[in-house]
Amino acid sequence: MARRAAQPAQGLHQLRHYYASVMLTGGVAIRELAEYLGHVDPAFTLRVYAHMQPGSHERARRAIDDRLFRPRSVADGTGTVQGA
Repeated sequence: MARRAAQPAQGLHQLRHYYASVMLTGGVAIRELAEYLGHVDPAFTLRVYAHMQPGSHERARRAIDDRLFRPRSVADGTGTVQGA
């Protein structure tokens, strides 16, 4: 089976998807990404790229741990709190 070469427009489209995935992995918000991509409606961006967002459970745990200044070893259960 012969492989079909990608058209220039397809290459640019793939580059846009790659850019979006890198931005989401880096923590850029959907609303910001929508603006960067030129989407009028962030809901469209969310529908297209939601599957690329990193897991929210671990991100949520890290956010609250960071806010409460808990040492990582205590937050993940591998250590103990001194003086407790």
